[in-house]
Amino acid sequence: MSRGRGRVLPALAIAVLIFTTSCWGKFLVEKNSISITTPDSIKGTYDSAIGNFGVPQYGGSMVGNVVYPEKGATACRNFSEFGITFKGLKSGGLPTVLLVDRGDCYFALKVWHAQLAGAAAVLVADDKTEPLITMDSPEEDNVSAEYVQNITIPSALVEKSFGDKLKAALQAKDMVNINLDWRESLPHPDDRVEYEFWTNSNDECGPKCEAQREFVKNFKGAAQILEQKGYTQFTPHYITWYCPDAFILSKQCKSQCINHGRYCAPDPEQDFNHGYDGKDVVVENLRQLCVHKVATEMKRSWVWWDYVTDFQIRCPMKDKKYNKDCAEEVLKSLRLPIDKVQKCMGNPEADSENTVLKEEQDAQVGHGSRSDVTMLPTLIINNRQYRGKLDKGAVLKAVCAGFQETTEPAVCLSEGMETNECLTNNGGCWENKKTNVTACKDTFRGRVCECPVVQGVQFDGDGYSHCEAVGSLRCKIDNGGCWHDTRDGVRHSACQETHTKGCECPAGFRGDGVNQCEDVDECKSKLACQCKECHCKNTWGSYDCQCDGNLLYIKEHDTCISKISVTRVGWSATFFILAGLAVVGAVGYVIYKYRIRSYMDSEIRAIMAQYMPLDSQNEVHRHLEEEA
Repeated sequence: MSRGRGRVLPALAIAVLIFTTSCWGKFLVEKNSISITTPDSIKGTYDSAIGNFGVPQYGGSMVGNVVYPEKGATACRNFSEFGITFKGLKSGGLPTVLLVDRGDCYFALKVWHAQLAGAAAVLVADDKTEPLITMDSPEEDNVSAEYVQNITIPSALVEKSFGDKLKAALQAKDMVNINLDWRESLPHPDDRVEYEFWTNSNDECGPKCEAQREFVKNFKGAAQILEQKGYTQFTPHYITWYCPDAFILSKQCKSQCINHGRYCAPDPEQDFNHGYDGKDVVVENLRQLCVHKVATEMKRSWVWWDYVTDFQIRCPMKDKKYNKDCAEEVLKSLRLPIDKVQKCMGNPEADSENTVLKEEQDAQVGHGSRSDVTMLPTLIINNRQYRGKLDKGAVLKAVCAGFQETTEPAVCLSEGMETNECLTNNGGCWENKKTNVTACKDTFRGRVCECPVVQGVQFDGDGYSHCEAVGSLRCKIDNGGCWHDTRDGVRHSACQETHTKGCECPAGFRGDGVNQCEDVDECKSKLACQCKECHCKNTWGSYDCQCDGNLLYIKEHDTCISKISVTRVGWSATFFILAGLAVVGAVGYVIYKYRIRSYMDSEIRAIMAQYMPLDSQNEVHRHLEEEA
């Protein structure tokens, strides 16, 4: 450590201490219920403090059997060292809820070892009688950051008295059935969820900054859709501290603070003689707060997610682009008014309060059921601090748990919302930019590269490096990816509609059909117009053949014949055709007349029979008269 940094640390400590003692003083533990169903001796409901890592099952519950390990009860060593595993449950068996003792190592490490051994959840029994506290994750170094981020099971701290009851029941060989209930972990008063995200624009603070950056990028799509449809109200926040009066004029406060020591942030690189200063972070934090305020006034509050994501990508500290110029380029690209954002930010050099940042300092203090904000990042849902992994799926589940029953949006009951992975580099899939056709298909879990169907045209290929239009309709999209050209109003194409795939140069051309088709000179190549009387002239895609004198060129036979012969043949054919038609007409007329005549006679006889007595009828009447 350099001497300069050594002199600064006491000042930083004093500043944080003063801010803590004057503004902070309230920390509430987020609890959930634990129910013991058997044995009867300890049956009942007990409180537990949700761990600040892993994935609590917000909105759900878990039934399991409690197990207390015979060895390694503190879970500070891998259970495999003792030959213990909780994997391989029998079919239909309940999950294992592992009870371990507090002490000797970090809470998160205990849960990590339990997860590796196959436990579905972890209860940590306190080792002394005291109120419940929140199990926080350790200060992240490279080693702890890896396992903390990979914890996927829920955990909770229980009071010593409850832990002793569990151990006693297990020692008595009783089966302890437990129900971990997270359904009431978050309040759900109405049909809209209000949540806050306490973050920081600093991107040089190690694993925590990387986790925040990844979360914002992954959660952006879900957050924007929920907000656009009115299901949620989101507010970003940024922690600041102030410099004590005794140090306002010091080099350290001047480099870390704006507005005459009122709003400060730690040095990004923790080196006051190198890189960016803390005040650079405060200014960008302020800009991002104003982006949200201005975007909200424009009825586009969700644009904050776009700005923060784009700023992280385009303006990182490592590339020396973390500055005003780069920020304003991002504002321009998102059509946000720079002048309004600047007006909101005010003058960082002024010796006066900044309204926006003053509101942030006030908001850090806990109120009602919400505890003080002391850690970054912190997510607060319906005024209750979220406990668990900063992961898109886990956070989305927690947000959904904040809706009043039956008012949840469809996304909470399905897999219909996620971040569109295809928006970045087309998801690494094949793409035809000219026709805007892509093989990238966005899914709930990420993306797949699969050749698409566009306007009824199927594309075929691996989806990553190649997709080709196939089928009878393929030529209508980018000419099936084949060569085509037009000259003097004449168009030729290598996409043959009679072929379901591939490209083939049309007659009169040669080439690969994809990138090139060259005209074939039929005259020079002696492929046509080769009779003695022929005179050949090449054209684009074809040829022109003329015959000497009064001769006519017949292309199908590549020969010249007399026009007179052709004429005679033509007239003879015409005569025979007309004669045939006349004969057919005459025969038809005779048949027609005969059938019509017969039909008319029968009709007339039928009509007359109705009104006039026929000869046979007269004979019957005469016979009857004679008998009478």
